Parts: sequence; C-alpha cells; structure tokens
Amino acid sequence: MAEAERIIGTPDIPGAAGSGPEQSDENAASGDRSGSDESAPDGRSDVDGTGVPAERSGVDGNRAPAEGSDADESGVPAGRPKGKRKIAVLFTVAALAYVLDLVSKMIVVAKLEHHDSIEIIGDWLKFEAIRNAGAAFGLGEAFTIIFTVIAAAVIVVIARLARKLYSLPWAIALGLLLGGALGNLTDRIFRSPGVFEGAVVDFIAPKHFAVFNLADSAIVCGGILIVLLSFRGLDPDGTVHKD
Repeated sequence: MAEAERIIGTPDIPGAAGSGPEQSDENAASGDRSGSDESAPDGRSDVDGTGVPAERSGVDGNRAPAEGSDADESGVPAGRPKGKRKIAVLFTVAALAYVLDLVSKMIVVAKLEHHDSIEIIGDWLKFEAIRNAGAAFGLGEAFTIIFTVIAAAVIVVIARLARKLYSLPWAIALGLLLGGALGNLTDRIFRSPGVFEGAVVDFIAPKHFAVFNLADSAIVCGGILIVLLSFRGLDPDGTVHKD
C-alpha cells in the first residue's frame, strides 16, 4: 500500500499544498495596505519616498510657496518696485546744493558787496552783488513773508514724499529743490532787515536777464527735471504710468 500511494501520489486537497503561496500573497497585500494606512493617518497616501506625506515634506511643516504667487522670495508684492528708497541720494544732492549756495553767498558778501561788478564773459556774464527781497530772479519783492512760508512748505512736502521715493531721477530732482529752498530760506531767516523778511543775496548777472544765485539755479533745474519725468510717466515711487 505504501508503495502504491507513493506511485499514485496524494490527492489534491483544498487548503493543503496550494494554500501556502496564495496565503503569502494575501498577507503581503494586507501588509502593504496596513503600512499605507499608518503613514497617512488622515486618509492621504501621498508619500515622497521618505515615509512622510508630500504635503508635509516642507521645512518646519510649512508648505513651499506656490509658483506664480503675488510675492517673490524677498516677500515684496509683485507690483511693488524693488530696491532701497533713494532717501540718501535726495539728501546728499540737497546738502551739496545748499553748501555750494551758502559758501558762494558768503564769498560774495565778503568780497563783492559794495564793490564793482566782475566781468566773467565780457558784458554777457558778470558777478554783481544784489540784495533781493522777492522771489527768484527778483520777482514779487512785496511778498517776502509769503515766499518764506512757501519755501518752508516745499521743504515739508519734500520730506514727507521721501518716505515713498524709489526713483533715482526723482531723488535728484527733489534734492535740487530741497537744497535751493533751504538756501534761500536761510537768507530769509538770518539776513537783514529781519527774521522771515531777509533779502536773498543774488550775484549771477547775465546780460538782458535777471540776477540770480545758485539756489535759484538748483530750484529751476529741479523743476525742469520734474516736468520731464512727469511727461515720461515716471512716478516718485518708481512706477511708470501711461496716461
């Protein structure tokens, strides 16, 4: 009998010989499902290969910023001009204009006042000391106090505007205005005949033109530059508009 059974072989019994491989496949599948459930307890199985869900793979649990967002890497909104404000340029230009005007007036008062004029280019350009109680180029001598108030208001406006200044050309233009206004305001306050009524020292005398000083020149140059920038559509904050 034993020899016959060996030759014929044992009959196939369900769950006997074939049960091993099938059971192992089922165990492997169930193990994969359980491992996935453990790595994503909230029901999401997006794993980046490190066992950590893809949404949590950022630093300190924060997601990386999406592409095309309104902020760049520096945190500045996309529509806002970049770079540091040009306050230093503004005040540097203003200081240079003010110092040059102040020094030139001191020299004129000390060396030229009550003396004959000095010809620079024949009759076309002279240096001649004149006291001017009016505005630039000798205009409006009866409104000295008003011009003093206007000059002080211009200085305040420029100082407030400097907080949102991002344009280099605007910084230069406003610096020229500020330096010129300070130069003539100094004369209004400290020169005779009295405080806020002082006469401005003018000395540049072209032929067939009004006598002026360096402060007047700075104001005019700054004003012309502002007009040109406005025509080009460039704003003080660095943006360009098309109207």
